[in-house]
Amino acid sequence: MARGNHLLIVINCTIAALFFTLHCIGCTAAVRGSSDRDGKGQWQLLLNNTGVVAMHMALTHHNTVIMFDQTEAGPSGHRLRRRYNGTRCTDSRNDLADSSCYAHSVEYNISDNKLRLLGLSTDTWCSSGSFLSNGTLLQTGGHENGARRIRLFRPCGGNDTCDWKESGQSLANDRWYASNLLLPDEDRVIVVGGRRIFTYEFIPKQYSNEGSFDLPFLHNTYERSEGGNNLYPFLHICPNGRLFIFANRDSILFNYRENRVVKHFPRIPGDGSRNYPSSGSSVILPLDHTNSFERAEVMVCGGAANGAYSAAREQGMFLKGLSSCGRMVITGNRHKWNMENMPGPRLLSDMLLLPTGDVLIINGAKCGSGGWNNARNASLEPYLYHPNKTLGRRFSVLKSTRIARMYHSSAILLPDGRVLVAGSNPHNRYRFNNVAYPTELRLQAFVPDYMGSQHHQFRPSNVTIHYGHGDSNGVWYGGEFNVSFWLGRKPSNAVEFTAYAPPFATHSISMNQRLLRLRCKTLVRGKGGWVLAVLEAPPSPSVAPSGYYLLTVVNGGIPSLSQWIRIL
Repeated sequence: MARGNHLLIVINCTIAALFFTLHCIGCTAAVRGSSDRDGKGQWQLLLNNTGVVAMHMALTHHNTVIMFDQTEAGPSGHRLRRRYNGTRCTDSRNDLADSSCYAHSVEYNISDNKLRLLGLSTDTWCSSGSFLSNGTLLQTGGHENGARRIRLFRPCGGNDTCDWKESGQSLANDRWYASNLLLPDEDRVIVVGGRRIFTYEFIPKQYSNEGSFDLPFLHNTYERSEGGNNLYPFLHICPNGRLFIFANRDSILFNYRENRVVKHFPRIPGDGSRNYPSSGSSVILPLDHTNSFERAEVMVCGGAANGAYSAAREQGMFLKGLSSCGRMVITGNRHKWNMENMPGPRLLSDMLLLPTGDVLIINGAKCGSGGWNNARNASLEPYLYHPNKTLGRRFSVLKSTRIARMYHSSAILLPDGRVLVAGSNPHNRYRFNNVAYPTELRLQAFVPDYMGSQHHQFRPSNVTIHYGHGDSNGVWYGGEFNVSFWLGRKPSNAVEFTAYAPPFATHSISMNQRLLRLRCKTLVRGKGGWVLAVLEAPPSPSVAPSGYYLLTVVNGGIPSLSQWIRIL
């Protein structure tokens, strides 16, 4: 955050030295020879036992990670002395088997690699979430007693003073396997879909008796015999403030303010389905200042073959998953899916935007579908996708893990550039023996090649953000702010600055994930390797909803450690 003394040092160095000013560019051009983009990365084992399956995972702006499971999964690895209603947990057989006598949520402190127990009082099985502008995680829905619940977690830096709180408000409909998205409106969240629920609703409500709103698109994309195939719909906000919704194989552009479908996009080519339980994944590719953030393109990858859910559930047959990915520009007036293939079939994967603008596809399986024990053949090798390379050269295969991450696993990007990977439990209880894929409680980090020590000489360091006009709370839309950093090697034309909205991750969905390439107005280099950049914040909440973002300096494809910035 802002550190005034550091800024004075940078300014003094700049004034005292012969300096030059470079123009920053926002597009990654050809990557310099300093970056070995053919590297496969490394894996780290962080903890042998998180105690709780990371069915859901989210990074807070205090550099902690919230992980939680369903509350009805039976005994977890963390037994409680008292239930959250205050009653004592004894050594009786009933209490030893009682889910409420165990913790089902933890907070992971990245810096000290330790866990803290958190309390959940209603069932969060297959729920959803969004971060509000102040960094509070708003979490919605779940199963049975949690289906209409709204929960809040306001992070406090890993100490013992913050925990889950249940809101006094409730959802209008049951929201099990629904999706969340933070809207451009101030701290307004839309919740879409759910099992046999074909509506959407808002949090907070605009008026006291506001309920939910019917969305015929969800009726039309529902496949009853295949578990729905339109659950956890993919949601992305367009730069014009409209909502892109993808379910099953179809997608629409939706004006949520007027409850009106603006357009129906072409159906994605090929057979099979992309949404739960077929469990493909989706991202909105990086938005860029060079086109005034007006062009938006979505990408959808993987999923399950036609009939995969019923074949696995009823016949024990595991059909090969989908290998295809589709990209489509969702702005403008011309829309066509451009298809390409991954190195292999994949479902139940996570798609993460990296600071470089590349897409990491990690976790998952090659055959079957989502649901209890419905998948086989773990996908152990991550894929890296380079959006700006030519067709046929965009995918590379990275280093394999030895730990299967199947149904109910998740992955998120960390501020230090690593990817945190956790979870996997294809069973309705914790099972560690005599099953194809045991419950997985080990915590890993995948270290992309760009974080390797061979690139440290090119890595920007000591990144510090300085808000202008004496405002220490954040930067306003369209406003300028300064970023200082140290760079041992002279910056090249490939220096860029990205802002990343960390997602709420669950069930192959990274809700609210977003990456922006920011405009750099000037870049001044002084003595001793110090650099001062003047950046411009995104122009509107439709481009970047208000909240905390990770700002990264990327030099020739090598990212710095990220620092938090708040866009107001």
